[in-house]
Amino acid sequence: MSGRGTGHPPHLVALVLAVGVLLAATGCSSGSPEGPATATPTFGPPLPGGAQVLAPVSGEPSAAPAPTSCDATASLRPGPPMPPGAMPPGGPLARIVERGRLIVAVDQSTNLFSYRDPDSGQIAGFDVDVAREIARDIFGDPSKVEFQVRDTVDREPALRDGSVDLIVNAMTITCDRAERIAFSTVYLNAAQRILVTEGSGIGGVADLAGKRVCTVPNTTSLANLQRIQPAATVLATETWADCLVALQQRQVDAATADDTELAGLAAQDPYLEIVGGSLEPEPYGVGVNIADEELVRFVNGTLERMRSDGTWTKLYDHWLSVLGPAPAPPEPHYRD
Repeated sequence: MSGRGTGHPPHLVALVLAVGVLLAATGCSSGSPEGPATATPTFGPPLPGGAQVLAPVSGEPSAAPAPTSCDATASLRPGPPMPPGAMPPGGPLARIVERGRLIVAVDQSTNLFSYRDPDSGQIAGFDVDVAREIARDIFGDPSKVEFQVRDTVDREPALRDGSVDLIVNAMTITCDRAERIAFSTVYLNAAQRILVTEGSGIGGVADLAGKRVCTVPNTTSLANLQRIQPAATVLATETWADCLVALQQRQVDAATADDTELAGLAAQDPYLEIVGGSLEPEPYGVGVNIADEELVRFVNGTLERMRSDGTWTKLYDHWLSVLGPAPAPPEPHYRD
């Protein structure tokens, strides 16, 4: 009998020694006098980049409509139609024609309205096509438009400093905003509602008390939520797409936004549903520099054409049929 038969294989000895060193290093020996081992902490998925948690605000819930101090949806009556490319000298339209393109602020994460198509890589959606119709009437060519991706924080400053000509970005017309920028007539009527996971038990805004709700800062959705249900904790994210991810990862109980935007989120996940009635009406308008009256009237002329020639209904059916059959286009409301 050889001496090897009574020993251990070298690889087994090495394994035992390695385990012993590891246990000594971590202090995990049986009956250690050092005290109980600390449990390894576990963490959920990180919050979306730039997200902030806003604590509930003080005050009682208010179902009353948001206060208004003006007739915000009243705009300027369109002037006579002008041939494409033949714009009056010295004004904003002539400046746009000379440049050779219309510059429009949009989003790239609002599904159905303005989002980056994964197949083409291009910005697409209902708002994008509205902007193209305006370019069609200016140039005779709907492709002569440059889309600049702007978030809700810097879209107005970009309009005021002339970096963009228009904002076409599911933007609600409000009296507060109308003090800083001009608006077209209403091109789409939306309503703020709630998006939840099926079976959540949330059926309306009253159920959001004590819940965590996702929305985007600097929007009417956030202001309305804090007024109507101040007992909700808010996760404020940079984009609506971030709200979708937060909802899917159970980081929030619900999201609230315009029903048109929520429909775009729900279309990406069959386990999501829109619930409850309207929290607040949300009339969308095209944002224009407050000094560019000529451009406001021109945009209103394009919207009038789209209502009368069927273009508006065609675009609605193409992009927003998930909301149901196309309603009649919004009636224009003028103040002059």
